Amino acid sequence: MQHRHIGKILLGAWVIFCLGSCSPFSKLQKSGSDDEKYKGALNYYKKEDWYRAGLLFEELIPVLKGSTESEMAQFYYAYTQYRQQQYLLSATLFKKFYETFARSEYVEEAMYMYANSLYKDTPAFNLDQSNTLTATSALQDFLNTYPDSKYKGDATKQILDLRGKLERKAYEKAMLYYKTSGFNIASYKSAVIAINNFQKEFPDSEYNEELAFKKVDAEFSLAQNSLETKQKERYQEAISYHQAFVDKYPNSRFLKQAEKMYEISQKEIERLNKLEQEREQEKERLKNLNRPAKVTAAN
Repeated sequence: MQHRHIGKILLGAWVIFCLGSCSPFSKLQKSGSDDEKYKGALNYYKKEDWYRAGLLFEELIPVLKGSTESEMAQFYYAYTQYRQQQYLLSATLFKKFYETFARSEYVEEAMYMYANSLYKDTPAFNLDQSNTLTATSALQDFLNTYPDSKYKGDATKQILDLRGKLERKAYEKAMLYYKTSGFNIASYKSAVIAINNFQKEFPDSEYNEELAFKKVDAEFSLAQNSLETKQKERYQEAISYHQAFVDKYPNSRFLKQAEKMYEISQKEIERLNKLEQEREQEKERLKNLNRPAKVTAAN
């Protein structure tokens, strides 16, 4: 029984192999002329059979070099890879196309599709954003080259989408430093730096109100956990951040919390100023005690 079952499997595999090897596509690949393969590739392309069209175009490109069909074969081949979601490969092929056929009527489209392929390959915001930066640069280069292109709207939207990924990545980075600050005082400093960088890079972000408050909180917490010699300067910095926050967001939902930190910071500065004065007075007192007595000459 087991041998009979294995025999059926082998027979089925042989039938499939024979049918595949006898298919029109297989015959075209094996024995078709270059002209027949080109026409076949175009036919598969029109039917949106990207896989078969891609195989034929890939095979034809080396032999069509220098012919009138070479340009379109390379252009269509790039699209077959794009349609199969092979975005890095399609980006390479579209770039090669517009560099090779600089006078082609399809150069503008190819340059956009190069940038579009890179855009499609960008990762989620929580992953490394190197590809996002590359795609943004490519899309901006395209818009600079073809400012009135029919692809202008799509390219602009894609740049905004990519910028949104970079914005979210920068926000999460700042928040990570903020959330881990309780375990490491250096993270307070890192949180403030990351928030400052975020505010400079994304001045219109919806996250700026929250981050402006977090910056006050991070600097205030840094002051509280610092050595006494550094506390005054850091409380003053917290007050400065608080003032900027209140000026920009006078009706913020974080206002009460920020005000409390401001009041505590002022009181702490007053306390530290008083300590400084007391230390100065004590220094002066000790200085006077140690001063040698004035000697008066006898008459």
